[in-house]
Amino acid sequence: MEGAQTEQAAQATPTAQLSPAAQWRETINLDELWEGDMTSVTVEGENLLLMNVGGRVRAYANTCPHQAGPLDEGDFDGETLICARHLWEFDADTGCGINPDNARLTVFGCRVADDGMIWVDIGR
Repeated sequence: MEGAQTEQAAQATPTAQLSPAAQWRETINLDELWEGDMTSVTVEGENLLLMNVGGRVRAYANTCPHQAGPLDEGDFDGETLICARHLWEFDADTGCGINPDNARLTVFGCRVADDGMIWVDIGR
């Protein structure tokens, strides 16, 4: 597990790390988000969706860009996130739309600390 956590820390969003407006907040421990899982968390009023995609943690706004439906109620097969409301599909690793391909999830910077704590940058 420690090797995966170190890898996660190295894969943090580079622009978020350098942003003077970064506001890193802790969420949950990586032990609570198994590979292929997703969960919603609220951080300072921001409803977020955390996803473990192939061992990489991703953070998105927990709302579909189509009609603001809660994405955590959708399906996640480990690679693709499908909104429950109208079946819009997203690449869980990038947040880019698959169907339709011009849609995009709101991305938040995310990193995993050496102790396994998942941190999200809510500063955007």
